[in-house]
Amino acid sequence: MRVVSVSISKEKGTKKIPVSYIEIKKDHGIIGDAHAGNWHRQISLLGIESLNKMKLEFPNLSAGDFAENILTEGIELYNLSVGTVLEIGNTKIEVTQIGKECHKGCEIRKITGDCVMPREGIFGIVLKEGKIFPGDSINFIER
Repeated sequence: MRVVSVSISKEKGTKKIPVSYIEIKKDHGIIGDAHAGNWHRQISLLGIESLNKMKLEFPNLSAGDFAENILTEGIELYNLSVGTVLEIGNTKIEVTQIGKECHKGCEIRKITGDCVMPREGIFGIVLKEGKIFPGDSINFIER
């Protein structure tokens, strides 16, 4: 289980741009990301397996296109439980929400005609600060 890509955006409702690493901060989320703040959806995660399902219909999709901050490999994220702690590199993120209500007017839905994030994406808060890089390992602790 590993991180495939990390991405940020300056505005909500837009796709995110891959970066070389993200820095996460407690009670904040990702430094420089539009969704940062002291709330329950500081960080979004999506599995590459979910992205690949969508690529069957939209082959040009890539990391960040569903506004996920962290693209993972090897975990069915949507099957985790709220409260699960993900150890990513030297950081820790607690899962606070599985999926979300889709707002139909987002840029992602306009571009692709569908969005997998509401069904298979997850959200979390920062428990332990640090930097997350593509290639970092992911372990999880069920609560």
